[in-house]
Amino acid sequence: MKIAIAQINCVVGDIAGNVEKIARYAAQAKSQGATLVLTPELSLCGYPPEDLLLRTDFLEACEQGLYALAARLAGMTVIVGHPHLEGGACFNAASVLQDGKILATYHKHVLPNYAVFDEKRYFNPGNDALVFQHQGVNIGVLICADVWEAAPALASKAAGAELLLALNASPFHMEKQFTRIEKLRQRVTETQLPIVYANLVGGQDELVFDGASFVLNAQGEITHELPAFETSLCVVDFEHAAPLAGSLAAPLAIEASVYAALKLGLADYVNKNRFPGVVLGMSGGVDSALTLAIAVDALGADKVHAIMMPSEFTADISVNDAREMADILGVKYSEIAIKGLFDKYLEALSPQFGDMPFDATEENLQARIRGMLLMAVSNKFGSIVVTTGNKSETAVGYCTLYGDMAGGFALLKDVPKTLVYRLCHYRNGLSRAIPERIITRPPSAELRANQVDQDSLPPYDILDGIIEAYVEYDLGREAIIAQGYLATDVNRVITMIDRNEYKRRQAPVGVRITHRGFGKDRRYPITAKLSDFW
Repeated sequence: MKIAIAQINCVVGDIAGNVEKIARYAAQAKSQGATLVLTPELSLCGYPPEDLLLRTDFLEACEQGLYALAARLAGMTVIVGHPHLEGGACFNAASVLQDGKILATYHKHVLPNYAVFDEKRYFNPGNDALVFQHQGVNIGVLICADVWEAAPALASKAAGAELLLALNASPFHMEKQFTRIEKLRQRVTETQLPIVYANLVGGQDELVFDGASFVLNAQGEITHELPAFETSLCVVDFEHAAPLAGSLAAPLAIEASVYAALKLGLADYVNKNRFPGVVLGMSGGVDSALTLAIAVDALGADKVHAIMMPSEFTADISVNDAREMADILGVKYSEIAIKGLFDKYLEALSPQFGDMPFDATEENLQARIRGMLLMAVSNKFGSIVVTTGNKSETAVGYCTLYGDMAGGFALLKDVPKTLVYRLCHYRNGLSRAIPERIITRPPSAELRANQVDQDSLPPYDILDGIIEAYVEYDLGREAIIAQGYLATDVNRVITMIDRNEYKRRQAPVGVRITHRGFGKDRRYPITAKLSDFW
Protein backbone atom coordinates (compact mmCIF):
# COMPACT_ATOMS: atom_id res chain seq x y z
CA MET A 1 0.00 0.00 0.00
CA LYS A 2 1.20 3.51 -0.84
CA ILE A 3 -0.28 6.55 0.92
CA ALA A 4 0.64 10.07 -0.19
CA ILE A 5 0.88 13.01 2.20
CA ALA A 6 -0.12 16.19 0.38
CA GLN A 7 1.50 19.00 2.38
CA ILE A 8 -0.17 21.88 0.57
CA ASN A 9 -0.62 25.64 0.89
CA CYS A 10 -4.33 26.45 0.76
CA VAL A 11 -5.91 29.89 0.41
CA VAL A 12 -8.81 30.69 2.72
CA GLY A 13 -12.00 31.12 0.71
CA ASP A 14 -10.48 30.04 -2.61
CA ILE A 15 -12.54 26.87 -2.86
CA ALA A 16 -12.09 26.48 -6.62
CA GLY A 17 -8.35 27.04 -6.35
CA ASN A 18 -8.01 24.62 -3.47
CA VAL A 19 -10.03 21.97 -5.34
CA GLU A 20 -7.72 22.38 -8.32
CA LYS A 21 -4.65 22.09 -6.10
CA ILE A 22 -5.87 18.94 -4.33
CA ALA A 23 -6.82 17.33 -7.66
CA ARG A 24 -3.39 18.17 -9.07
CA TYR A 25 -1.58 16.65 -6.09
CA ALA A 26 -3.82 13.58 -6.26
CA ALA A 27 -2.91 13.09 -9.92
CA GLN A 28 0.76 13.46 -9.09
CA ALA A 29 0.43 10.94 -6.25
CA LYS A 30 -1.35 8.51 -8.57
CA SER A 31 1.51 8.79 -11.06
CA GLN A 32 3.87 7.74 -8.25
CA GLY A 33 1.82 4.66 -7.45
CA ALA A 34 -0.18 5.95 -4.48
CA THR A 35 -3.82 4.96 -4.19
CA LEU A 36 -4.71 7.12 -1.16
CA VAL A 37 -3.93 10.81 -0.53
CA LEU A 38 -4.16 12.58 2.83
CA THR A 39 -4.65 16.38 2.82
CA PRO A 40 -4.55 18.87 5.73
CA GLU A 41 -7.41 20.03 7.95
CA LEU A 42 -10.06 22.11 6.15
CA SER A 43 -7.94 21.94 3.00
CA LEU A 44 -11.00 22.51 0.82
CA CYS A 45 -11.64 26.01 2.20
CA GLY A 46 -8.37 26.93 3.92
CA TYR A 47 -7.67 27.34 7.63
CA PRO A 48 -8.86 29.18 9.63
CA PRO A 49 -11.92 30.45 7.76
CA GLU A 50 -13.16 32.22 10.91
CA ASP A 51 -16.53 33.96 10.51
CA LEU A 52 -16.88 32.82 6.92
CA LEU A 53 -18.21 29.72 8.65
CA LEU A 54 -21.21 31.73 9.83
CA ARG A 55 -22.28 32.36 6.23
CA THR A 56 -24.67 29.87 4.64
CA ASP A 57 -23.47 30.74 1.14
CA PHE A 58 -19.89 29.89 2.12
CA LEU A 59 -20.90 26.51 3.52
CA GLU A 60 -22.96 25.79 0.40
CA ALA A 61 -19.98 26.68 -1.80
CA CYS A 62 -17.83 24.28 0.23
CA GLU A 63 -20.35 21.49 -0.31
CA GLN A 64 -20.41 22.15 -4.06
CA GLY A 65 -16.62 22.17 -4.07
CA LEU A 66 -16.53 18.82 -2.29
CA TYR A 67 -18.73 17.19 -4.93
CA ALA A 68 -16.73 18.83 -7.72
CA LEU A 69 -13.50 17.45 -6.23
CA ALA A 70 -14.95 13.97 -5.81
CA ALA A 71 -15.92 13.90 -9.46
CA ARG A 72 -12.29 14.43 -10.48
CA LEU A 73 -10.82 11.56 -8.47
CA ALA A 74 -11.58 8.41 -10.44
CA GLY A 75 -9.34 5.54 -9.40
CA MET A 76 -8.12 7.36 -6.27
CA THR A 77 -9.07 7.70 -2.63
CA VAL A 78 -8.54 11.16 -1.15
CA ILE A 79 -9.24 12.31 2.40
CA VAL A 80 -10.10 16.00 2.37
CA GLY A 81 -10.88 18.41 5.20
CA HIS A 82 -13.93 20.66 4.89
CA PRO A 83 -16.74 22.27 6.90
CA HIS A 84 -19.88 20.13 6.91
CA LEU A 85 -23.40 21.35 7.58
CA GLU A 86 -25.70 18.61 8.83
CA GLY A 87 -29.01 18.95 10.63
CA GLY A 88 -28.48 22.67 11.12
CA ALA A 89 -25.13 22.08 12.86
CA CYS A 90 -21.68 22.83 11.43
CA PHE A 91 -18.82 20.37 11.88
CA ASN A 92 -15.09 20.42 11.21
CA ALA A 93 -15.09 17.39 8.94
CA ALA A 94 -12.98 15.05 6.86
CA SER A 95 -14.51 13.07 4.03
CA VAL A 96 -13.19 9.98 2.30
CA LEU A 97 -13.63 10.55 -1.44
CA GLN A 98 -13.38 7.39 -3.52
CA ASP A 99 -14.03 6.83 -7.23
CA GLY A 100 -16.13 9.97 -7.60
CA LYS A 101 -18.22 9.41 -4.47
CA ILE A 102 -18.19 10.47 -0.82
CA LEU A 103 -17.58 7.19 0.95
CA ALA A 104 -17.82 8.47 4.54
CA THR A 105 -17.49 11.66 6.62
CA TYR A 106 -15.84 12.12 10.02
CA HIS A 107 -16.59 14.96 12.46
CA LYS A 108 -13.77 16.30 14.64
CA HIS A 109 -14.24 15.41 18.30
CA VAL A 110 -11.93 17.82 20.13
CA LEU A 111 -12.53 21.50 19.37
CA PRO A 112 -9.64 23.67 20.62
CA ASN A 113 -10.65 26.96 22.18
CA TYR A 114 -7.41 28.41 23.49
CA ALA A 115 -4.48 30.48 22.19
CA VAL A 116 -5.27 31.28 18.53
CA PHE A 117 -8.05 28.68 18.29
CA ASP A 118 -11.73 29.54 18.49
CA GLU A 119 -13.40 26.42 17.10
CA LYS A 120 -16.26 26.20 19.60
CA ARG A 121 -17.52 29.46 18.11
CA TYR A 122 -18.14 27.70 14.81
CA PHE A 123 -18.31 23.94 15.17
CA ASN A 124 -20.18 21.23 17.01
CA PRO A 125 -18.15 18.27 18.26
CA GLY A 126 -18.47 14.86 16.69
CA ASN A 127 -18.76 11.63 18.67
CA ASP A 128 -18.37 8.73 16.26
CA ALA A 129 -15.19 7.07 15.05
CA LEU A 130 -14.60 6.63 11.33
CA VAL A 131 -12.78 3.51 10.16
CA PHE A 132 -12.76 2.52 6.48
CA GLN A 133 -10.98 -0.25 4.63
CA HIS A 134 -8.35 0.41 1.99
CA GLN A 135 -6.37 -2.39 0.34
CA GLY A 136 -7.18 -4.71 3.21
CA VAL A 137 -6.15 -2.23 5.94
CA ASN A 138 -8.63 -0.73 8.42
CA ILE A 139 -7.83 2.99 8.56
CA GLY A 140 -9.05 5.42 11.20
CA VAL A 141 -9.42 9.16 10.53
CA LEU A 142 -8.70 11.91 13.08
CA ILE A 143 -8.46 15.71 12.83
CA CYS A 144 -5.72 17.79 14.48
CA ALA A 145 -6.65 18.33 18.17
CA ASP A 146 -8.11 14.80 18.22
CA VAL A 147 -4.55 13.47 18.42
CA TRP A 148 -3.66 15.74 21.36
CA GLU A 149 -6.02 13.76 23.59
CA ALA A 150 -6.29 10.00 24.12
CA ALA A 151 -10.01 9.33 23.61
CA PRO A 152 -10.47 9.82 19.83
CA ALA A 153 -7.51 7.61 18.91
CA LEU A 154 -8.63 4.92 21.37
CA ALA A 155 -12.14 5.10 19.90
CA SER A 156 -10.69 4.50 16.42
CA LYS A 157 -8.79 1.49 17.67
CA ALA A 158 -11.91 0.13 19.36
CA ALA A 159 -13.69 0.46 16.01
CA GLY A 160 -11.06 -1.74 14.41
CA ALA A 161 -8.44 0.71 13.10
CA GLU A 162 -5.00 -0.69 12.28
CA LEU A 163 -3.59 2.64 11.10
CA LEU A 164 -4.46 6.24 12.00
CA LEU A 165 -4.46 9.16 9.54
CA ALA A 166 -4.57 12.68 10.99
CA LEU A 167 -5.42 15.85 9.06
CA ASN A 168 -3.87 18.93 10.66
CA ALA A 169 -3.67 22.70 10.54
CA SER A 170 -1.17 23.16 13.35
CA PRO A 171 0.38 26.64 13.37
CA PHE A 172 4.06 27.21 13.96
CA HIS A 173 5.75 28.56 17.01
CA MET A 174 9.27 27.94 18.17
CA GLU A 175 9.94 24.28 19.06
CA LYS A 176 6.35 23.30 18.18
CA GLN A 177 7.49 20.26 16.17
CA PHE A 178 9.06 18.65 19.22
CA THR A 179 5.75 19.01 21.08
CA ARG A 180 3.77 17.52 18.19
CA ILE A 181 5.99 14.47 17.93
CA GLU A 182 5.87 13.83 21.67
CA LYS A 183 2.07 14.12 21.70
CA LEU A 184 1.75 11.70 18.80
CA ARG A 185 4.13 9.25 20.48
CA GLN A 186 1.77 9.20 23.44
CA ARG A 187 -1.06 8.20 21.10
CA VAL A 188 1.11 5.46 19.59
CA THR A 189 1.97 4.14 23.05
CA GLU A 190 -1.72 4.06 24.01
CA THR A 191 -3.00 2.49 20.81
CA GLN A 192 0.04 0.60 19.45
CA LEU A 193 -0.98 1.96 16.04
CA PRO A 194 1.10 3.83 13.45
CA ILE A 195 0.07 7.43 12.70
CA VAL A 196 0.37 9.51 9.54
CA TYR A 197 0.35 13.23 10.38
CA ALA A 198 -0.34 15.59 7.45
CA ASN A 199 0.05 19.29 8.28
CA LEU A 200 -0.88 22.44 6.40
CA VAL A 201 1.84 24.77 5.12
CA GLY A 202 1.60 28.50 4.39
CA GLY A 203 0.86 31.91 5.88
CA GLN A 204 -2.60 33.09 6.90
CA ASP A 205 -2.66 36.57 8.45
CA GLU A 206 -0.71 36.24 11.73
CA LEU A 207 -0.43 32.45 11.55
CA VAL A 208 2.21 30.46 9.72
CA PHE A 209 1.74 26.74 9.18
CA ASP A 210 5.06 25.00 8.86
CA GLY A 211 4.07 21.65 7.38
CA ALA A 212 6.78 19.32 8.71
CA SER A 213 4.35 16.39 8.30
CA PHE A 214 5.59 13.05 9.61
CA VAL A 215 4.87 9.36 10.08
CA LEU A 216 5.34 7.32 13.27
CA ASN A 217 5.43 3.54 13.24
CA ALA A 218 3.89 1.39 15.97
CA GLN A 219 7.10 1.71 18.01
CA GLY A 220 6.88 5.52 17.98
CA GLU A 221 9.82 5.90 15.59
CA ILE A 222 9.75 8.57 12.89
CA THR A 223 9.86 6.86 9.50
CA HIS A 224 9.18 9.94 7.37
CA GLU A 225 9.41 13.70 7.95
CA LEU A 226 8.64 16.27 5.28
CA PRO A 227 10.51 19.57 4.89
CA ALA A 228 9.26 22.46 6.99
CA PHE A 229 7.85 25.61 5.34
CA GLU A 230 7.64 23.99 1.90
CA THR A 231 4.84 22.44 -0.10
CA SER A 232 5.61 18.77 -0.59
CA LEU A 233 4.21 15.44 -1.68
CA CYS A 234 5.54 12.34 0.04
CA VAL A 235 4.54 8.80 -0.91
CA VAL A 236 4.82 6.44 2.06
CA ASP A 237 5.20 2.71 1.47
CA PHE A 238 3.42 0.32 3.84
CA GLU A 239 3.64 -3.38 4.51
CA HIS A 240 0.02 -3.93 5.45
CA ALA A 241 -0.44 -1.19 8.14
CA ALA A 242 3.27 -0.76 8.97
CA PRO A 243 5.10 2.19 7.36
CA LEU A 244 8.48 1.32 5.87
CA ALA A 245 11.48 3.57 6.49
CA GLY A 246 11.68 6.62 4.25
CA SER A 247 13.32 10.04 4.07
CA LEU A 248 13.71 12.47 6.98
CA ALA A 249 14.06 16.20 6.39
CA ALA A 250 17.03 17.85 8.07
CA PRO A 251 16.03 19.50 11.36
CA LEU A 252 16.10 23.30 11.53
CA ALA A 253 17.79 25.32 14.27
CA ILE A 254 15.58 27.89 16.02
CA GLU A 255 16.99 30.80 14.03
CA ALA A 256 16.53 28.97 10.74
CA SER A 257 12.95 27.99 11.56
CA VAL A 258 11.98 31.50 12.70
CA TYR A 259 13.58 33.09 9.65
CA ALA A 260 11.73 30.66 7.38
CA ALA A 261 8.44 31.37 9.19
CA LEU A 262 8.86 35.12 8.82
CA LYS A 263 9.77 34.75 5.17
CA LEU A 264 6.78 32.52 4.40
CA GLY A 265 4.40 34.66 6.44
CA LEU A 266 5.38 37.81 4.57
CA ALA A 267 5.41 36.18 1.14
CA ASP A 268 1.94 34.68 1.54
CA TYR A 269 0.46 37.85 3.03
CA VAL A 270 1.74 39.95 0.12
CA ASN A 271 1.03 37.45 -2.64
CA LYS A 272 -2.31 36.07 -1.45
CA ASN A 273 -3.58 39.63 -1.01
CA ARG A 274 -2.17 40.57 -4.43
CA PHE A 275 0.05 43.46 -3.41
CA PRO A 276 2.64 44.30 -6.07
CA GLY A 277 5.39 44.62 -3.48
CA VAL A 278 6.42 46.22 -0.19
CA VAL A 279 7.83 49.53 0.96
CA LEU A 280 9.63 50.00 4.29
CA GLY A 281 11.46 52.69 6.16
CA MET A 282 15.20 52.23 6.59
CA SER A 283 16.86 53.67 9.67
CA GLY A 284 20.34 52.19 9.66
CA GLY A 285 19.33 50.00 12.63
CA VAL A 286 19.00 46.25 13.05
CA ASP A 287 15.20 46.03 12.94
CA SER A 288 14.78 47.67 9.54
CA ALA A 289 17.88 45.84 8.29
CA LEU A 290 16.44 42.44 9.22
CA THR A 291 13.05 43.39 7.78
CA LEU A 292 14.70 44.39 4.50
CA ALA A 293 16.70 41.15 4.30
CA ILE A 294 13.61 39.00 4.92
CA ALA A 295 11.55 40.99 2.43
CA VAL A 296 14.13 40.49 -0.32
CA ASP A 297 14.45 36.77 0.46
CA ALA A 298 10.67 36.37 0.52
CA LEU A 299 9.68 38.44 -2.49
CA GLY A 300 12.74 39.26 -4.56
CA ALA A 301 14.63 42.56 -4.69
CA ASP A 302 12.45 43.88 -7.52
CA LYS A 303 9.41 43.96 -5.22
CA VAL A 304 11.06 45.85 -2.36
CA HIS A 305 11.44 49.62 -1.97
CA ALA A 306 13.54 50.90 0.95
CA ILE A 307 13.22 54.56 1.95
CA MET A 308 15.67 56.35 4.24
CA MET A 309 14.19 59.48 5.84
CA PRO A 310 16.99 61.24 7.71
CA SER A 311 16.42 64.06 10.16
CA GLU A 312 18.84 66.44 11.83
CA PHE A 313 19.38 63.75 14.48
CA THR A 314 20.25 60.95 12.03
CA ALA A 315 23.93 60.05 12.13
CA ASP A 316 25.83 60.01 8.87
CA ILE A 317 26.82 56.40 9.50
CA SER A 318 23.12 55.46 9.65
CA VAL A 319 22.59 56.85 6.15
CA ASN A 320 25.78 55.27 4.86
CA ASP A 321 24.88 51.86 6.30
CA ALA A 322 21.38 52.02 4.82
CA ARG A 323 22.81 52.88 1.41
CA GLU A 324 25.34 50.06 1.65
CA MET A 325 22.72 47.46 2.57
CA ALA A 326 20.38 48.56 -0.19
CA ASP A 327 23.27 48.27 -2.63
CA ILE A 328 24.21 44.77 -1.37
CA LEU A 329 20.65 43.50 -1.81
CA GLY A 330 19.95 45.38 -5.02
CA VAL A 331 16.66 47.00 -3.95
CA LYS A 332 15.15 50.27 -5.03
CA TYR A 333 16.39 52.85 -2.54
CA SER A 334 15.25 56.42 -1.93
CA GLU A 335 16.13 59.18 0.51
CA ILE A 336 13.62 61.78 1.67
CA ALA A 337 15.02 64.25 4.21
CA ILE A 338 12.40 65.27 6.76
CA LYS A 339 14.05 68.28 8.47
CA GLY A 340 12.17 70.78 6.33
CA LEU A 341 8.84 69.11 7.03
CA PHE A 342 9.66 68.83 10.73
CA ASP A 343 10.50 72.55 10.89
CA LYS A 344 7.20 73.40 9.19
CA TYR A 345 5.26 71.37 11.73
CA LEU A 346 7.10 73.03 14.62
CA GLU A 347 6.37 76.43 13.10
CA ALA A 348 2.67 75.60 12.79
CA LEU A 349 2.57 74.34 16.38
CA SER A 350 4.62 77.13 17.95
CA PRO A 351 1.56 79.19 18.96
CA GLN A 352 0.34 76.14 20.89
CA PHE A 353 3.67 74.98 22.35
CA GLY A 354 5.29 78.34 23.07
CA ASP A 355 8.59 77.87 24.92
CA MET A 356 7.78 74.39 26.23
CA PRO A 357 10.86 72.12 26.12
CA PHE A 358 11.60 69.49 23.47
CA ASP A 359 10.22 66.12 24.62
CA ALA A 360 8.55 62.95 23.30
CA THR A 361 6.07 65.15 21.40
CA GLU A 362 8.76 66.31 18.97
CA GLU A 363 10.25 62.81 18.81
CA ASN A 364 6.90 61.29 17.87
CA LEU A 365 6.28 64.05 15.35
CA GLN A 366 9.32 62.92 13.37
CA ALA A 367 8.11 59.32 13.40
CA ARG A 368 4.67 60.41 12.22
CA ILE A 369 6.12 62.43 9.35
CA ARG A 370 7.96 59.29 8.25
CA GLY A 371 4.81 57.21 8.58
CA MET A 372 2.89 59.71 6.47
CA LEU A 373 5.53 59.62 3.72
CA LEU A 374 5.60 55.82 3.62
CA MET A 375 1.83 55.64 3.42
CA ALA A 376 1.84 58.19 0.60
CA VAL A 377 4.25 56.04 -1.41
CA SER A 378 2.09 53.00 -0.61
CA ASN A 379 -1.07 54.76 -1.80
CA LYS A 380 0.55 55.97 -5.01
CA PHE A 381 2.17 52.70 -6.09
CA GLY A 382 0.06 50.05 -4.31
CA SER A 383 2.87 48.44 -2.34
CA ILE A 384 2.09 47.60 1.26
CA VAL A 385 4.05 49.27 4.06
CA VAL A 386 5.87 46.72 6.21
CA THR A 387 6.61 48.10 9.66
CA THR A 388 9.91 47.30 11.34
CA GLY A 389 9.20 47.34 15.09
CA ASN A 390 9.98 44.26 17.21
CA LYS A 391 8.12 42.57 20.07
CA SER A 392 10.22 44.21 22.78
CA GLU A 393 9.32 47.71 21.56
CA THR A 394 5.69 46.80 20.88
CA ALA A 395 5.32 45.32 24.35
CA VAL A 396 6.40 48.43 26.24
CA GLY A 397 5.14 51.04 23.79
CA TYR A 398 8.58 52.15 22.62
CA CYS A 399 7.01 52.97 19.28
CA THR A 400 4.84 55.70 17.84
CA LEU A 401 1.20 55.27 17.00
CA TYR A 402 0.61 56.52 13.42
CA GLY A 403 4.40 56.78 13.10
CA ASP A 404 6.68 53.75 12.93
CA MET A 405 3.56 51.65 13.68
CA ALA A 406 1.84 52.89 10.52
CA GLY A 407 1.56 50.21 7.86
CA GLY A 408 -0.15 47.07 6.72
CA PHE A 409 2.03 44.25 8.04
CA ALA A 410 4.22 44.12 11.15
CA LEU A 411 6.80 41.49 10.22
CA LEU A 412 8.79 41.48 13.49
CA LYS A 413 5.78 42.01 15.76
CA ASP A 414 6.44 38.78 17.69
CA VAL A 415 10.26 38.80 17.50
CA PRO A 416 12.05 39.97 20.68
CA LYS A 417 15.01 42.30 20.20
CA THR A 418 17.53 39.73 21.40
CA LEU A 419 16.24 37.32 18.76
CA VAL A 420 16.46 40.08 16.12
CA TYR A 421 20.23 40.11 16.66
CA ARG A 422 20.43 36.33 16.42
CA LEU A 423 18.46 36.39 13.17
CA CYS A 424 20.77 39.06 11.74
CA HIS A 425 23.79 36.86 12.45
CA TYR A 426 21.96 33.86 10.99
CA ARG A 427 21.14 35.72 7.77
CA ASN A 428 24.70 36.96 7.37
CA GLY A 429 25.84 33.37 7.82
CA LEU A 430 23.97 32.49 4.61
CA SER A 431 25.51 35.37 2.64
CA ARG A 432 26.47 38.91 3.47
CA ALA A 433 23.35 41.06 3.63
CA ILE A 434 23.56 43.30 6.71
CA PRO A 435 26.61 45.55 7.22
CA GLU A 436 28.36 44.54 10.45
CA ARG A 437 28.23 48.04 11.92
CA ILE A 438 24.41 47.95 11.87
CA ILE A 439 24.56 44.92 14.17
CA THR A 440 27.32 46.14 16.51
CA ARG A 441 26.19 49.77 17.04
CA PRO A 442 24.17 50.56 20.18
CA PRO A 443 20.52 50.74 19.09
CA SER A 444 18.97 54.20 18.86
CA ALA A 445 15.73 55.72 17.60
CA GLU A 446 17.73 58.85 16.64
CA LEU A 447 14.87 61.18 17.47
CA ARG A 448 16.95 63.51 19.64
CA ALA A 449 20.63 64.25 20.09
CA ASN A 450 22.85 61.43 21.42
CA GLN A 451 19.90 59.12 22.03
CA VAL A 452 20.24 55.38 22.70
CA ASP A 453 17.48 52.89 23.53
CA GLN A 454 18.82 52.25 27.00
CA ASP A 455 18.03 55.85 27.93
CA SER A 456 14.40 54.71 28.08
CA LEU A 457 14.56 50.93 28.52
CA PRO A 458 16.40 48.32 30.58
CA PRO A 459 19.06 46.34 28.69
CA TYR A 460 17.32 44.14 26.11
CA ASP A 461 18.32 40.83 27.69
CA ILE A 462 16.60 41.92 30.90
CA LEU A 463 13.65 43.51 29.10
CA ASP A 464 13.03 40.43 26.94
CA GLY A 465 13.20 38.11 29.94
CA ILE A 466 10.57 40.09 31.83
CA ILE A 467 8.34 40.37 28.75
CA GLU A 468 8.55 36.63 28.17
CA ALA A 469 7.63 35.87 31.77
CA TYR A 470 4.74 38.34 31.91
CA VAL A 471 3.29 38.06 28.40
CA GLU A 472 4.05 34.51 27.32
CA TYR A 473 3.79 32.71 30.67
CA ASP A 474 1.36 34.99 32.58
CA LEU A 475 3.65 35.20 35.62
CA GLY A 476 2.92 37.88 38.21
CA ARG A 477 5.28 40.42 39.70
CA GLU A 478 6.56 38.34 42.60
CA ALA A 479 7.13 35.26 40.46
CA ILE A 480 9.17 37.30 37.96
CA ILE A 481 11.25 38.89 40.71
CA ALA A 482 11.88 35.39 42.07
CA GLN A 483 13.57 34.60 38.75
CA GLY A 484 16.29 37.09 39.69
CA TYR A 485 15.09 40.35 38.15
CA LEU A 486 15.22 43.62 40.09
CA ALA A 487 11.86 44.73 41.46
CA THR A 488 12.36 48.20 39.98
CA ASP A 489 12.85 46.72 36.50
CA VAL A 490 9.89 44.37 36.85
CA ASN A 491 7.54 47.11 38.06
CA ARG A 492 8.66 49.44 35.31
CA VAL A 493 8.28 46.94 32.49
CA ILE A 494 4.92 45.57 33.66
CA THR A 495 3.58 49.12 33.96
CA MET A 496 4.65 49.91 30.40
CA ILE A 497 3.16 46.69 29.03
CA ASP A 498 -0.18 47.28 30.73
CA ARG A 499 -0.59 50.91 29.75
CA ASN A 500 0.27 50.30 26.09
CA GLU A 501 -2.47 47.78 25.35
CA TYR A 502 -4.33 50.50 23.43
CA LYS A 503 -1.37 50.90 21.06
CA ARG A 504 -1.06 47.20 20.34
CA ARG A 505 -4.75 46.98 19.47
CA GLN A 506 -4.08 49.44 16.63
CA ALA A 507 -0.94 47.75 15.32
CA PRO A 508 -0.92 45.89 12.00
CA VAL A 509 -1.16 42.12 11.93
CA GLY A 510 2.20 40.36 12.06
CA VAL A 511 3.74 36.90 12.05
CA ARG A 512 3.36 34.82 15.22
CA ILE A 513 6.53 32.90 16.12
CA THR A 514 6.16 32.45 19.90
CA HIS A 515 3.42 30.52 21.66
CA ARG A 516 1.94 33.83 22.91
CA GLY A 517 2.03 36.77 20.56
CA PHE A 518 0.23 40.10 20.57
CA GLY A 519 -2.72 38.99 18.46
CA LYS A 520 -5.40 36.37 18.93
CA ASP A 521 -3.37 34.79 21.73
CA ARG A 522 -3.57 37.67 24.18
CA ARG A 523 -6.82 39.54 24.72
CA TYR A 524 -6.33 41.96 27.59
CA PRO A 525 -8.74 44.80 28.40
CA ILE A 526 -7.53 48.29 27.56
CA THR A 527 -9.40 49.85 30.46
CA ALA A 528 -8.41 48.00 33.63
CA LYS A 529 -6.65 48.54 36.94
CA LEU A 530 -4.19 45.70 36.48
CA SER A 531 -1.71 46.82 39.13
CA ASP A 532 -4.00 45.28 41.76
CA PHE A 533 -2.96 41.83 40.51
CA TRP A 534 0.80 42.35 40.88
